[in-house]
Amino acid sequence: MTQKIWIFDLDDTLHNASAHIFPVMNRAMTQYIMDELHLDESAAHQLRQHYWRIYGATLKGLMRHHGIDAFHFLKQTHAFMDLPNMVIQVKQLRHLLQNLQGRKCVFTNAPREYAMRVLTIMGIADFFELVFSVESTKFHAKPSVRGFQMLLKTLKTHPKNCIMLEDNLPALMTAKRLGMKTIWVTKKLQKPNFVDYRINSVLALTYTHI
Repeated sequence: MTQKIWIFDLDDTLHNASAHIFPVMNRAMTQYIMDELHLDESAAHQLRQHYWRIYGATLKGLMRHHGIDAFHFLKQTHAFMDLPNMVIQVKQLRHLLQNLQGRKCVFTNAPREYAMRVLTIMGIADFFELVFSVESTKFHAKPSVRGFQMLLKTLKTHPKNCIMLEDNLPALMTAKRLGMKTIWVTKKLQKPNFVDYRINSVLALTYTHI
């Protein structure tokens, strides 16, 4: 019997990045755009949000339209975070992952070094056979189909064997289109039809029969 593969997003899925990490990261990205493209703060902020809405990742827009070097962008925008004091621990997460049957991987639009640091601080890095970062996708970040296809090729599996947990709906839409089961991690009550399950927190997986 083919094993299930659990594909976890990282930020705002496995841990709460919105509380401390995203505000600092968003400011760093806006500052980077101000410095590199010589824009004022308001224009840089709008451009960052515009690219995030269109591409699902600010970086993709900056690479496509401004020739920004991806590695330089990632290094500069993730360099100054005091992650040990910013990552919010999730009690019982180790226990959940230990008891979850099947293969497990992380699929994130974040850079690999950041992802590994967060997973290590949370004490759960050892549960994942693969951490598929934005570098792994050759910067075809979620929700790009190409990034998903690269992940599936690396895992040597078919989408029907995969269950995607994610807080971002466009990424779940791509996952569903490819044939994966989809779980939306959100406090919102209404779910679109391409979402199979909705849970408030990753810990609710304990009570979800999939």
